[in-house]
Amino acid sequence: MLPSNKRTRTQSRSQRHPRHRSGAYRGAASAALAGLLLATTACGSDDAVQSAPPAVPDDLECFSGSLDGAGSSAQENAMTTWIAGYQSACEDARIYYDSIGSGGGRNQFIDGAVTFAGTDAAMDPAENTDALERCGGSDTINLPAYVVAIAVVFNLEGVDSLNLRPDTMARIFNQDITHWNDPEITQDNPEADLPDLPITPVNRADDSGTTENFTNYLSAAAAEAWPHEPGGQWPITPRESAQGNSGIADTVSRAEGAIGYVEMSHLHGLSAASIGVGGEFVEIAPEAAAQVVADSPRREENTSEYDLALDLDYGTTEPGSYPMVLVSYETVCLNYPDPKEAERVKAFLRYVVSPEGQQEVSAETDSTPVNDSLRADLLASIEAIGS
Repeated sequence: MLPSNKRTRTQSRSQRHPRHRSGAYRGAASAALAGLLLATTACGSDDAVQSAPPAVPDDLECFSGSLDGAGSSAQENAMTTWIAGYQSACEDARIYYDSIGSGGGRNQFIDGAVTFAGTDAAMDPAENTDALERCGGSDTINLPAYVVAIAVVFNLEGVDSLNLRPDTMARIFNQDITHWNDPEITQDNPEADLPDLPITPVNRADDSGTTENFTNYLSAAAAEAWPHEPGGQWPITPRESAQGNSGIADTVSRAEGAIGYVEMSHLHGLSAASIGVGGEFVEIAPEAAAQVVADSPRREENTSEYDLALDLDYGTTEPGSYPMVLVSYETVCLNYPDPKEAERVKAFLRYVVSPEGQQEVSAETDSTPVNDSLRADLLASIEAIGS
């Protein structure tokens, strides 16, 4: 196993994701999302927002103008819901979010191409240093606004449920277990008719916070079977890869024998495995994921009291918990050079963390709403954003 080195990992993130400086690129992405919002608001969608506008607080503060964000594809459905809710109440606001992946979002934020980044892996110290110029000399802060479980999805005809221990899962994705009727799988699934069929693991092709959370889980829960450093890039030559959470979901749904990992709102009817936790197998559920988050402390390397990045215990064996969890952040400047940026991002983020914003997204994505204690901390951090 390679030694942990956050600065090295951050530099490789930047090398893998060239930073987008083009206004035309941003405009095209914004126009595409605007079209998506019009379609989902007018016609309804199982994947995003309902036909009725999402609920908003009575005291919602509106802004006039545009706000740009980019990043996590895990947040794609959540952002569509939040943006539709805010814009339905604030007609003069235009919010654009490009779900290019967490690494791309962080890079665009550092370059000043967007006002905020959505990311499934909080900015580390080296990235914070890179962002100082963009933030007028101030630090960045990471706000955990979207909490959702990661599902291991599979496609096997006639098999709707599957138990996988962490070591078994790690060996499957490390391509050491290659067929579905391997004894290591069948011993935990005696009632399943598992075929003599090759396993096709599907991983993310892009620099992904979902991948970073998933590999953090494998490293913590199955260290002997997963001899790789956690990170946003898949560490071995893939059998099959796809772009974004929706890309993995689509690939698995079309390929018999495939298995992959997606944020929970991208299940789209796919079967999800129960994972081994201690002596039991735990089904994916928002409540089981919430237990892990509630027990997690703040990172020691956070930039200030307003930086709320968490140190998740992926290796927990607490009964009833589901440790394969993704906490996705909104990364912002503590102080913006442009006062209008500060005003707009604060107004939008107040809605994102509000009870209404969290409940609307939970109804659409099966995410876990932040609790009252975390919401109070989030609002304190949002209020601290200045210029």
